[in-house]
Amino acid sequence: QVQLVESGGGLVQAGGSLRLSCTASASIFSSYNMGWYRQAPGKQRDLVATITTGGSTNYVDSVKGRFTISRDDAKNTVYLQMNSLKPEDTSVYYCNAQRSSGPYTYKYWGQGTQVTVSS
Repeated sequence: QVQLVESGGGLVQAGGSLRLSCTASASIFSSYNMGWYRQAPGKQRDLVATITTGGSTNYVDSVKGRFTISRDDAKNTVYLQMNSLKPEDTSVYYCNAQRSSGPYTYKYWGQGTQVTVSS
């Protein structure tokens, strides 16, 4: 079982920055692909960014050039640096850890952290 704890959310004005952190309980963090998702009220949870165990990253088009995902395996932590924030970035942000082993996929979620961007 992997427990994920997010932090770093808050209220920020448009154009500002926040850095989200997600720390995992597992000592095998380095074997998990990590991701950030977000969910606005009444909407589905959508992918924001992912980073593989090898450090390859992927972003949804709406955040490219503004958000950066990174990981520190020594600290069991994944980060999401968010710059040039827009009101439409307002959501609850969730950390995700995922790995596959044979036919099985193991997926874990954090409790979420609220990000609110005021105009």
